[in-house]
Amino acid sequence: MRRSACLGLFVVVAACSSRASQRVQRQDPPDATVDGGSDGPPAPTASPEVADAGQGTAVVAAVDVVDAPLAWSDEREALTLAYRRAHSDAAATDLTIEPRVIILHYTAGREAAATRRYFDNVKIEASRTKLAKAGAVNVSAHYIVDRDGTIYQLQAPTRYARHCVGLNHIAIGIENVGDEDTYPLTDAQVVANAALVRSLAARFPITHLLGHHEVDEFREHAYYVELDAAYTNTKPDPGAKFMAAVRARVDDLELAREK
Repeated sequence: MRRSACLGLFVVVAACSSRASQRVQRQDPPDATVDGGSDGPPAPTASPEVADAGQGTAVVAAVDVVDAPLAWSDEREALTLAYRRAHSDAAATDLTIEPRVIILHYTAGREAAATRRYFDNVKIEASRTKLAKAGAVNVSAHYIVDRDGTIYQLQAPTRYARHCVGLNHIAIGIENVGDEDTYPLTDAQVVANAALVRSLAARFPITHLLGHHEVDEFREHAYYVELDAAYTNTKPDPGAKFMAAVRARVDDLELAREK
């Protein structure tokens, strides 16, 4: 059964310093019936995320988010904390982060359900040799954006997650279903990512918006922390075209991309 886009935007008129809120729909996690087709709803001709409400006010849009909690256990918590201590902060006692960076990714698959099920695995598979050597806990993300623009939240954006070497301690990870070639990312995903970025930037002190493929060149930045100097990776996702399209919609936020 194909879901319609869940990106219902509404406006909140408030003082310029106000923060946007996120509306969460509590539903069952996506299952195997999620449509992974390549066609999403067309992008609107003008960005709906922000409108002018007149002098002295700001109009901030909130996004509809489907709550699809990641499977969590004491074992996963312990393994995630061990990973954080090994790679980000040897003295860490919890998994709480203060997000400063948003990282956009793609899944290289066609179904949100498959990625969601994979993230539920507690441990990384042994066949991913380099990742497994760096830590037992599986990779994950905070959000998945389906091809029709539906946004699924897997865990709180203030919880440490393994999704980006060097920035996990400070970054929110957003996975997009698809890739650059076989299942190209859709216009609906551009709109959804921009709306989600805008909402998160209103809630947290976000300073940077990066594509996963840009992180390797970000290694000299003060935000980048990797205690294992030998542990690096280079990724192609989500690609320059997708990042340019999302950035064009949130340009007014002035989120940096310095390397």
